[in-house]
Order: sequence, then C-alpha cells, then structure tokens
Amino acid sequence: MPFGECTITLQDVAYQLGLPVDGDYASGCLTDFHIYIEGGRPAWQWFHELLGVLPPENQVQKFAVNCTWFQETFAECPDGADEETVRRFARAYIMMLLGTQLFADKSGNRIHIRWLPYVARLEEMGRYSWASAALAWLYRCMCRVANRHVVKLAAPLQLLQSWIFWRFPTLRPSGYDEISWPLASRWSGYNPGISNKGPRVQMARMQIDLLQPRQFIWMPYSAVDVIQVVHPEVLEPRHTLLWRCRTSLIYFAVVEWHQVDRVLPQFGGVQPIPSPALNIDFLMSKDGRGGDRWFPAQYPDWHLYWQERADYILQFDIVPDPGPSHEFLTWWYQHGKRFLSPEMLLGDPKGVPIPDEATQRGAGRRPDMDRVEDVPDRRRIERRARVGTRRSQREWNWVDQAMDAGDDPVRGVGRGRGRGGRRRVGAARHGAQMPGGGDVAGVARAHHGGHDVGPLEPVWEIPRVTLMLGLVVEVLEITS
Repeated sequence: MPFGECTITLQDVAYQLGLPVDGDYASGCLTDFHIYIEGGRPAWQWFHELLGVLPPENQVQKFAVNCTWFQETFAECPDGADEETVRRFARAYIMMLLGTQLFADKSGNRIHIRWLPYVARLEEMGRYSWASAALAWLYRCMCRVANRHVVKLAAPLQLLQSWIFWRFPTLRPSGYDEISWPLASRWSGYNPGISNKGPRVQMARMQIDLLQPRQFIWMPYSAVDVIQVVHPEVLEPRHTLLWRCRTSLIYFAVVEWHQVDRVLPQFGGVQPIPSPALNIDFLMSKDGRGGDRWFPAQYPDWHLYWQERADYILQFDIVPDPGPSHEFLTWWYQHGKRFLSPEMLLGDPKGVPIPDEATQRGAGRRPDMDRVEDVPDRRRIERRARVGTRRSQREWNWVDQAMDAGDDPVRGVGRGRGRGGRRRVGAARHGAQMPGGGDVAGVARAHHGGHDVGPLEPVWEIPRVTLMLGLVVEVLEITS
C-alpha cells in the first residue's frame, strides 16, 4: 500500500465469518486413519460407517469425492428419520461446508475425506480453532497464486472479498448498506459483471496506487452498526486476546505465521519500524504430498507455537488515531513495494509527503517478542521457483535474465522445468479400499500407535498482501 502494510488477521476471520479463534489446531493425518488415530478405520471403510453409503468410482478422485454426489445423496434429510440417519446427513453437510467454503481447492467441487475423524465426533466439532485453520489456508493460497504459473485461486474467497470491501470503502460496490451477522453476509448478493480483463486489472491497480491514508479503515469493527449485530461469543476474552497473538497458524500440512506485529494499527496501535519478516519458505513448499504422516509429529515446534499461543500475545499502547508512525513511513518509502502500476503511469513517488498526523502519533514502540528462527528453502532454484514465494520468483527471474544474456550464473541450471525423476513406490495401505474394491496405492509402513484427533501432546511475509492485492481484486471478480 502507498501508506504501509495491512493484512487479514484472526480478528477479521472472527468478524467476517463468525468462526471461533481459540481452540485446538486442525491437524492430524489425511488418509491413514487406521495407522495414526486411536479407533480409526481404513479410509473408505470409515467413510461407509459414518455416512452409510460409498460413492461410485466415477465420483472419486484419489481421496476426494465430487461435491455433486454429496449434494444428490444428502440433499434433504427424510421426514421421520432416526437419530443415526440425522447424524449421517449432518456429517455430510459439515464435510460439504468445510470442503467447498472454508477449505476449497481450485476445482471448488471436490471434498477430501480428511474430515472423517472430525465428523466422527460431532459433539467435539466446536473445540477447534476454525478461524486459524481458514486463515492458514488463505495465506497459503495467496502465496501460491503469486506464482507466475498459477492461474486459479483457491481458499475462502468470500473472506478475502469481504475484507477488501470492509477496509477499502472506495473499492466496495454501492447499494449494500444493510449489515448482518456474520459481516461477510453483507455482500451475499454481489455478482460483478464480466468486463475486459486488461483494462480492469490496470484500473484496479491504479485505484490502489492512488489510495490516500484516510481511504483505508484501520478499525472498521468499532463502528456502532457492527457492535449492534456482532455475536457476543466473538468478544469473549479467550478469543479477542488471540487476535494480537504472534504465532503459527495450522491446517494439516500447511503452516503459516500470524505476523501481527507488522500491522499494529489494525488493533489500535502505532506502527513502528518492524522486525524482519519471518522466512518460512521451506514450510511453504510442503503440501502433504509424498505419503501420509501425522503432521503434529512432522512439525512439532510449529504445532507447539499454537498450543502455547497465550504466551505470544503482543502488548502495545492503544491510541485514538491508529496508524503508521513517521519513522515507519520514512522506512517504508525507502524499502517497501508501494505501487503496483508501472512507473510511467504514476507521478514522482518521492514527491508524496509524510502526513502530519504520522508525526503527531509519535514513534510507537515495538512489542516485546520471542525470536523465531527462519526456515528458508535451500533447494535448487528451479525447484523453489515452483513454490511461488516472492524470493523464489525473484531468483528465477534473475536466472532467466542472465541466461538470455548468454551468462551462466548458476552451474547446472537450465531453462527446462520438467517434473523431475522422483521415484514413486506403490504398496497397499493396510487394506484401504477404494469404492469398487481397488486398492489405494501408497507407501506401506509399520503401525506407529494411535493418536487422538487434534493437537495431542506428543516467510509468510505480510508485505505480499501489498504485492498481490491488485491481482486478488481481479481474481475475485473472475471467480464471483
């Protein structure tokens, strides 16, 4: 942004979607439930036990079931249904809600069976932090779509769209003045028309570049209209304190970082010069492929950060006029990516003065924070380029440019980007059966003991929002 950094936080997820923040992380394993979970079953056997029916083979893609099959099979619970039938329909509805709304893939029409251990215990669904899981998935998908080869955006797009409309009044559509709960429902009837892609993207980028400091709302949820409709549970201290928590965000193999120390004005503070952004590029390269595993044991330190989340709540002063400090803006003008449009379309950015109110706020104080070690991706550049991190894209562009000029900056690096020669090992997964009797190919492994579902004891860099917001506006209009 021309005026600093902003991002979607746990506070936004709570207000926009009404999801609980405090709770256990959503993690575990993806398919090998009989190996890792106490009382678990082979995947499709458990599916049949919990839902009472198996999908036909043509409705299954590996471990995901087409949503159309769910909709046709569980369209309406029959009148006079017994308790078990009602529970089966409830399980199916929850899986559809999770698989197509909060954690949708790019197809938008597949539901993964990873949710079977969760719907097996309907009474415990409320114990999880669905807000942190949804935010982790959104962060990861936004990083992936920054990859030059990625053309579709997954994730809870209604959250992203509503966040933009609530905080950028000049970008929101007109005629949606009625506020209801959750806040994202305000735009439920919004359906933008299709226009020419090129001019629309250019216009969106120019709108963002020309934003003035007062055209971004740092604290939209303090308005009286919002306070009147907010659900009281959202404002319970066990949830609100975690809005300012600098910790990990967990969604199975996805590990992201809630780096709220860089956006203190969104919580009523003054933004000082921030600490260097955490580099978790190695974690961003992990997506759960390559054989199932118990993710709390695979990434124990990062799961522990969430378990000890109460120890990482930031303390800072609340001010009447939150925003960036003079020192921050001076630093930002020198180091930040302030504009999306080509320089030829803009005036001299150096001529933009620092607002007087930034000086009046004072310098701000950097909150006390524990140091977290970086986990950079040290693989070869051409492999890192597929991940879609900002650093990897920059490195890849540098290699391409150098090779176009006839140089050889990195020995052994070519322009071809094949899929590599990873060997695939096939074996029956302890009798896990696909519908129709086919064995599921996978890696055979010894039984590791049972685990309960949930967190048992056993760089995402926020400036990327600045780089991608123009692209996000475009993608939202296409996918709406």
